[in-house]
Amino acid sequence: MSDIFGMVGIETIEKLADIINKKELSELTIADGDKTITIKGKKAAPVFAAPAAAAVSAQTSAPSAVETLSPSEASTAAEISGKLVKSPIVGTFYAAPSPDKPPFVRVGDEVKKGDVIMIIESMKLMNEIQSDYDGIVDKILVSDGQAVEYDQPIMVIK
Repeated sequence: MSDIFGMVGIETIEKLADIINKKELSELTIADGDKTITIKGKKAAPVFAAPAAAAVSAQTSAPSAVETLSPSEASTAAEISGKLVKSPIVGTFYAAPSPDKPPFVRVGDEVKKGDVIMIIESMKLMNEIQSDYDGIVDKILVSDGQAVEYDQPIMVIK
């Protein structure tokens, strides 16, 4: 037990559990060699394949309420009408599956609930983020390769 907590501190585990509850994720798994920590939430979600060094499983849960934005984001949100897609994790935003491939979506593209609309790289794992909404991509608020924070608005779907 102390070996696994040497890998990740109890405070980090508690913060991860808070994120899982707040975003209604099903589980988060961190693996290092033969040591693994899995924190399970209440909601079932698909599990993504992960490299042996590190693993994170996440399903998007992007609330559309503008009221959840910080004051600095509220001025930007005042100009936004539509459903906000937020980053479910801290990482790097990628618009396409690889540099030589076209982006998953562009402004004006129609998306359906469940369509992959971006990748967020976190802990060397590429997490495909699916749309929670049907609609048209109205705005993409970040650029390809940009670092994103947890709960940061990424896209607007009308």
